[in-house]
Amino acid sequence: MIYNILSIAGSDPSGGAGIQADIKACSACGAYAMAAITALTAQNTRGVTGVHHVPPEFVRRQIDAVFDDIRVDAVKVGMVATAEIAAAIADALLAHRPAFVVVDPVMVAKSGDRLLDTEAEDAVRTRLVPLADVLTPNLLEAAVLLGKERPETPEAQQDAAIALRSLGARAVLLKGGFQHAERAGSASDDLLADESGLRWFNATRIQTDRVHGSGCTLSAAIAALRPSHPDLPSTIAAAKAFVHGAIERAPALAVGGGRPPTHHFHRLWN
Repeated sequence: MIYNILSIAGSDPSGGAGIQADIKACSACGAYAMAAITALTAQNTRGVTGVHHVPPEFVRRQIDAVFDDIRVDAVKVGMVATAEIAAAIADALLAHRPAFVVVDPVMVAKSGDRLLDTEAEDAVRTRLVPLADVLTPNLLEAAVLLGKERPETPEAQQDAAIALRSLGARAVLLKGGFQHAERAGSASDDLLADESGLRWFNATRIQTDRVHGSGCTLSAAIAALRPSHPDLPSTIAAAKAFVHGAIERAPALAVGGGRPPTHHFHRLWN
């Protein structure tokens, strides 16, 4: 069976992140990808130079149009851009009740810059997080959601994952180990907190800057793979392996002069 996955996120014209990364990741993982766009960005591998928000009511119309005609097996929510768009997405998800929802709270850039204002951050925290079957923040985003300092140790990371679950998400995948910490090392460990407790997913870090869109890719892969896997841990293990390969094989691409994208089709292209 081919599963249908809806991504609700912003557009990256350079193809490495956002909707474009989600469509590639879902396709590479064997699913049929659909998209509702929240914002148009002017960006490339060097950075973002402009953002044009889609009106919230039109974001809702895109989502409704998909659900009114097509079976949706899972939803991934990425960049929401504004509080009003976050509310429109939440209302749509409450109306349509998809079987599985991944919320990737795109709130902080890898540079550390905040991408949402306080009102939009609050809307993500109060409207979208409680609808998530799995929430996939990095350490900086976890700090924003909790209103605390970013967790710099494994113990602090465990506390943060538990606290994030208390916001209403059924499971939390805290990404990247020390990827966003001051003491970045050789590990790229993710921590899952769900009803069964805490579980680490360990991996060796690939020393590279070819990680543009890696967070989008992981969350989209989780959405694409969940319907075909028996449980969330096996889904996350498969998604993490896919992203590891996409980063490892990224040098095969010649895309841009800044922070290049991952190679979504590394299993399909020679």
